[in-house]
Amino acid sequence: MEQNFTEQNITHALEKNYMPYAMSVIISRAIPEIDGFKPSHRKLLYTMYKMNLLTGNRTKSSNVVGQTMKLNPHGDMAIYETMVRLTRGNGALLHPLVDSKGNFGMQQSRDMAFAAPRYTEVKLDSICSEIFSDIDKNTVDFTDNYDGTMKEPTLLPTTFPNILVNPNQGIAVGMASNICSFNLNEICNTTIAFLKDPECDLKRTLIAPDFSTGAQLIYKESEIDTIFKTGRGSFKLRACYQYDKKNNCIEITEIPYTTTVEAIIDKIVEMVKQGKLKDISDVRDETDLKGLKLTLDLKRGVDAEKLMARLYKQTPLEDSFSCNFNILIDGAPRVMGVREILDEWSKFRLGCIKRRLEFDLDKKNHRLHLLLGLEKILMDIDKAISIIRNTEEEAQVVPNLMSGFGIDAIQAEFIAEIKLRHLNKEYILNRLKDIDSLKKDINDLQKTLASNVAMKHIIIRELEGIMKKFGAERRTQIISEDDVIEVVEESFVEDYNLKMFLTEQNYLKKISLVSLRASSDQKLKEDDRIICSCECSNRDEALFFSNKCNVYKMKINDIPDCKASVLGEYLPNLLGMETDEKIVYMAVTDGKYAGNMLFCFENGKMAKVPLESYATKTNRKKLTNAYYAKSPLASVRYLAADTELVVFSSINKVLIFDTAKIPLKTTRSTQGVQVMTPKKGSVIAKVVTLDEVTFTEFDYYRTKNIPARGSYLKDDDVQGEQISLL
Repeated sequence: MEQNFTEQNITHALEKNYMPYAMSVIISRAIPEIDGFKPSHRKLLYTMYKMNLLTGNRTKSSNVVGQTMKLNPHGDMAIYETMVRLTRGNGALLHPLVDSKGNFGMQQSRDMAFAAPRYTEVKLDSICSEIFSDIDKNTVDFTDNYDGTMKEPTLLPTTFPNILVNPNQGIAVGMASNICSFNLNEICNTTIAFLKDPECDLKRTLIAPDFSTGAQLIYKESEIDTIFKTGRGSFKLRACYQYDKKNNCIEITEIPYTTTVEAIIDKIVEMVKQGKLKDISDVRDETDLKGLKLTLDLKRGVDAEKLMARLYKQTPLEDSFSCNFNILIDGAPRVMGVREILDEWSKFRLGCIKRRLEFDLDKKNHRLHLLLGLEKILMDIDKAISIIRNTEEEAQVVPNLMSGFGIDAIQAEFIAEIKLRHLNKEYILNRLKDIDSLKKDINDLQKTLASNVAMKHIIIRELEGIMKKFGAERRTQIISEDDVIEVVEESFVEDYNLKMFLTEQNYLKKISLVSLRASSDQKLKEDDRIICSCECSNRDEALFFSNKCNVYKMKINDIPDCKASVLGEYLPNLLGMETDEKIVYMAVTDGKYAGNMLFCFENGKMAKVPLESYATKTNRKKLTNAYYAKSPLASVRYLAADTELVVFSSINKVLIFDTAKIPLKTTRSTQGVQVMTPKKGSVIAKVVTLDEVTFTEFDYYRTKNIPARGSYLKDDDVQGEQISLL
């Protein structure tokens, strides 16, 4: 079947098809705006506000979800999941925006599912009165919804910096946002200080982030300074616990905001199964309506403090929160520090205050205008009644009043609409009493509008009122980094002596010396043999050199123990090696990387490389270019110190030399220097120590200088070495 294809310019196609999607995700979905909300949050909360759920009773969540779809067409489950995170029951926010009844899951749980919307009930929490403050007074812009049948606010006129009070996370295209939460009292005090002095020291009032899940924040001044200044950085949170001496157990009552109970339990169980954690007999989740509780039963004699120090290091009981204060400002994403955010929020809030004052001013001016018209008919009420009574056509009532009293159409319409019972002197005099107070109010409003300082004082008064009404103590404790005991991970590893065996077919055995003394008979495959062995400690590190110039690094405590009666671990599976790759040598280091590696190539050259060249600052498991690749490797060995070695060529030439003669090269892939000059057609066959040869007349084969050609094996020496050369 013939198919037709149309060639397209890839750049044009991306701009036309992908860029609109990317911009939509950034601007209309994932990144919060200065009011602290994403569009999905704003649509949901505004729908609830219009449903009178700020002052009314709770309603089924299904009702809210259904109504929200008039503004948000992304599906009922997406809307409900948005609502879940805002509820008091879920506990994700420091100051929940939705008062809830029913099961809404739990921020600290990965597996606890929330109930369906038909079972749960919601209303707006009382703090939302500050979110929607004066929204009906033209404080923010409104826009059409997706089908043009309704209006919705582009921002909500929140009276406090909600953007920094409740946490927010979003992943867009090519960018993300992750804003931590701060204590409401601290944010309000900091905003007040900023409004009074934009150059104020923020750290005097804003200590550090605060989370709904509590826990402890490890305070490092440099980290917090970076976050405050740039909006980027990270800090560490750790769980709070108490030791129950009577029951010999640890009760964890608060965990970091970024982790879950299940993740902690899974990691502890994994460590117990791997034999890395032997101090815990049981772990269980005892969370109930009173709050979170994770219980660890300890074995007899376990030091709880040391155990927790270890768990902090090796489990999510201590976790990092990465900040990325990316916020949409006028439709463009910006990563800002705290001072910049407060500056932008202050501008936004000043705009809201200005629009509210202008709205009030217009209303009062309009009211004053009507009353001034009413004042004019006070002098002759009978005339007004006469004009209306003697007007033949209804449409002429307003024009006749206008000409009769010298008032405009708005004033005349107001007078014409007054009920007959109100056309008395008492009523009119009572209305006119408001004129003086209206003039005073209008004058005050005009003065306030003309002064940014006065409008800032309004914001300050509002913030002070919010603190009195909604302020709460910090939930997250602050601990100094000096109070945190730094523990080395190696100290957690059980220390015992063992022996490692590497076989030709790449099986690895890790056997404790105790087990080896009990049974030393090694089980191997029929055609397999041990090519390398070494004694070491369980805290050491092993380096495995392969025939493809790679070296694999592994901590010995990560290798399972075994007995001599089993084949051991198959290295390709353990190390994730390449196809057809084989390990040819194993070296062990205690972490100090002392000593050197000696690589002997078939062309007679040898390279002495410091073992330190294989040390890395990161936990890399594989290093490439471990040695010179352009000549086949004849032998490799670890040198704790320089020594004499014996080189055999393929034609039975022998050379004894001192490795001290070989200069040290720091580059791993160096080709080294010529040690033995092999005869044409021959290659280096093997390199061994003096202890491994049968002959004893070493001076005959020894050389003082390299390179050297070596000497043929004497007839008396050939017999003993023949087997080893095969």
